[in-house]
Amino acid sequence: MSESHSHLDRRSLIRLAAKGAAAGVAITAGGTFTGGSAVAAPDPLTEPFRGMPRSLALSVPRSVNGDAPLPPLPDQTSGGRISRPSRRIPYAQDAPAARGKGADVPTTLPFEFNRSGYQLATDLPEHLRPWRDRPTRWENITPDTERQFLDAEGVVQVRDGYGRPGYDQPVTQIQFGLGCITSYRTETDADRKALFLTRAKAQAKRLIDRRVESRGAWYFPYPFDYTHETHSGVDYKAPWYSGMAQGEAISLFIQLTQLDGVTDDERALYRQAADAALTSLLRGDDAYPWVIHKNAAGYLWIQEYPGAQPGTGDFTYNGMIFAMFGLWDYYAATGNELALALYDGGATTMARYFPLLRNVRWHSYYCQTHRIPTPSYHQHHINLFRQLHWQTGSPDFAHHTDVLTDDFPSPYLRDGSTVAFAAGTHTLYRLDTKADGGWDKSKEDAQLEVKKVTFARATQAPADMRRRIQDRGIYYRISAGAYTGWWVGETWPTSFLRGQYLTTPYLPQRTLTFPGGNREVNVYRFTEDGTDASIRTVSFAAPSNAPTDRRAIVNGRPMYQITAGALTGFWVAATSITIDGTTTT
Repeated sequence: MSESHSHLDRRSLIRLAAKGAAAGVAITAGGTFTGGSAVAAPDPLTEPFRGMPRSLALSVPRSVNGDAPLPPLPDQTSGGRISRPSRRIPYAQDAPAARGKGADVPTTLPFEFNRSGYQLATDLPEHLRPWRDRPTRWENITPDTERQFLDAEGVVQVRDGYGRPGYDQPVTQIQFGLGCITSYRTETDADRKALFLTRAKAQAKRLIDRRVESRGAWYFPYPFDYTHETHSGVDYKAPWYSGMAQGEAISLFIQLTQLDGVTDDERALYRQAADAALTSLLRGDDAYPWVIHKNAAGYLWIQEYPGAQPGTGDFTYNGMIFAMFGLWDYYAATGNELALALYDGGATTMARYFPLLRNVRWHSYYCQTHRIPTPSYHQHHINLFRQLHWQTGSPDFAHHTDVLTDDFPSPYLRDGSTVAFAAGTHTLYRLDTKADGGWDKSKEDAQLEVKKVTFARATQAPADMRRRIQDRGIYYRISAGAYTGWWVGETWPTSFLRGQYLTTPYLPQRTLTFPGGNREVNVYRFTEDGTDASIRTVSFAAPSNAPTDRRAIVNGRPMYQITAGALTGFWVAATSITIDGTTTT
């Protein structure tokens, strides 16, 4: 480890700006935006931001704002080995006999389980409904990769590599079909729209044609042997089954019934398939196959990977929530009270076991059985709990979303993101990471070098990553100029990422509570360039409430936007208030 100190006067800063100009954005001095308008220097007698110009502290440039893109949908067979089936698959031999809507759906639950009374909001805006955030892109309409391809019937197959045999994989097929449905809903080109629907129908047909019937339910088998390399117990001989597939299939069939491009006969068949898939979630673990059970404490589990013995499995969080989306779709379409009861039980389980999913200030755990922190699933957990909040309207899941976002936020930044530095001394770090700045398990973000730099005036630098550093806080990686590759800690108001990031909209709105006892709290109105921005200091003798419709990282701080009353449009720091009676910790 080495440490150096450098004091940069204005002439040195100008030289640094010239060095970084080739990268498009450079460290800049005196509050001047490279390629933008100048910002006036602060008045030290009236400036409350400890060396940071008011015009920087209260400006939120819109050009770089935005949320991180969703990660690719998880590959259910990654991390394992696919091999030829060692047993025959007992597919149903005949076409399904026609049934009326809901005719064969059970009328009782398979067993009693814990329920907290969660209700479902069925009037969600279109863009917040399940799977609307996962369209199949046109360039992916005919996949042909090392892991996936289309067979002659237009059905997705999975394989272990080019030239290897392909197999049906229900979750992959269902998710591809749901993505095609989402794209069908918004596509304006008639030919593309028709192909999206054709692809979705092909996936549904394969599931129906190769179903396994048991106890009045339809199960969608995995026709290959599979062993996971690190998750002991995930060692299957074909056919095996997944609660994730059973729940997601409900979404596929129900959503197909809602499209104008299906015939009446197809619509009836898809509804029958949805009923039969729901029935599989109403059959317990007292016979095989099974995908649901309750644990010793009475909590319902939909097992993505059921174990060899009844009541066992991986207790995988993401797979269960994806399955619950099928229950939302079914209830929203039919009003079936058993679907609501199952969803209530699943939501109760997720709320109860959230402390076991969470890994404080780090990546969350993939499943309850193995408790392996899994970076690739953490962002999925954030998105899934956000959707649980929208679907139930419960602040419980909004709180979980906020906590997970703070534990390990998405490191993604748009081009043009900049960090503002106040005048004064800052500590920079060189860390042992992947080449792109990502976390490496073998390197653990070890500190390689540290230096202190002093800026005579407020300064900016471009950044390409904002992430939690192992066993530390949130840091930014500088991406151009003299300090390319160095990291600086997020500390308001002395060093912060300019803009609004990682926004979570709340539906319904939540309730902020300002403290009583005349404790002073600052609230902020931000503008594009800092002009006409303002700060107010408020205090209340007794605790006082205000509604909020969103949370975001604004200029390096978790903040809530107030939506009613005298403070409408102002933002307040999460550390200054409570929300729905809790703090985000």
